[in-house]
Amino acid sequence: MAGRDKRRRAAPLEGDEQQLRRRQEEAAILLRRIKGLVRWVVEEVAAGRSPSIVLHRYRNYCSSADSASPSPCACSYDVPVGTDVLSLLHKDYHTSRLNVLLRVLLVVQQLLQQNKHCSKRDIYYMYPSIFVEVAVVDRAINDICILFKCSRHNLNVVPVVKGLVMGWIRFVEGEKKVYCITNVNAAFSIPVDIEAIKDVVSVAHYILVVEKETVFQRLANDKFCERNRCIVITQLAHDANLLRVPDIRWLGVFTSDFEEYCLPDCCLLHLLPEDRRKAEGILARCYLHREAPEWRSELEAMLQKGVKFEIEALSANSISFLSDEYIPQKIKQGMHL
Repeated sequence: MAGRDKRRRAAPLEGDEQQLRRRQEEAAILLRRIKGLVRWVVEEVAAGRSPSIVLHRYRNYCSSADSASPSPCACSYDVPVGTDVLSLLHKDYHTSRLNVLLRVLLVVQQLLQQNKHCSKRDIYYMYPSIFVEVAVVDRAINDICILFKCSRHNLNVVPVVKGLVMGWIRFVEGEKKVYCITNVNAAFSIPVDIEAIKDVVSVAHYILVVEKETVFQRLANDKFCERNRCIVITQLAHDANLLRVPDIRWLGVFTSDFEEYCLPDCCLLHLLPEDRRKAEGILARCYLHREAPEWRSELEAMLQKGVKFEIEALSANSISFLSDEYIPQKIKQGMHL
């Protein structure tokens, strides 16, 4: 997290024109592949045959239920653990899934042809009676990403809510200059097309990722970045595979923080059955045993006590306790997992 106080510039891997040309070529290749698949499905149906599409299934962790296996854990984003065969003419769940996939694929094809972007909610409202709910569209987008080995932003499908950034950084988005560094307490939207970002310059010592926008606004109101040489962002959940940061550290809040910072009992919330199910499910994941035993201990302590508290509860000490004391102390003293 520490760093020398000097300007850092991301090393350019290639020129702007070359990068733009590469993106255009990749989009053109993806578009040709999509058109080819759709054409093949239409031709198969026209010939009276049942077209089938094979989709690999992936998982990035296994559970304790798998621990009886004598072989070591080999979970990976890149190695499939099974397959689903989607067929259009068989009357079952996979027929509906393929029907949805093809309809979403036609929308994606149009987006790529017109170089436009839309959200999964936009796509849902194009065929609401067929998609039923947004989650169905979300799964179809995942299927398409697996099928073509690409990311959501390659499909021009963007999140409804943009991420936010503030702090000691500046960058160029297309032809637009984004100078967060001239007003480090102001929130800027993270660009939809992350590949259009170039000329990144920063003098920050560390990056702080916050889950909730309310916490982001609290830090902005307290002028956190003005007093701490950092960048603050909300991290979007989409494209999690591309957002993996092995060296990231968890600052909190921890179950142990409740007593450490003398919070009143009224800040405690009893765990709901859904909270317990989620925590127990996470505890069963192999990487908590293998890579993050300290995270496992915090979850076990929370389950044992049967209570939780939210990061906003730190305001019980003072409205600016989070930005004035909690985060600076955690970073300075290395109190993170």
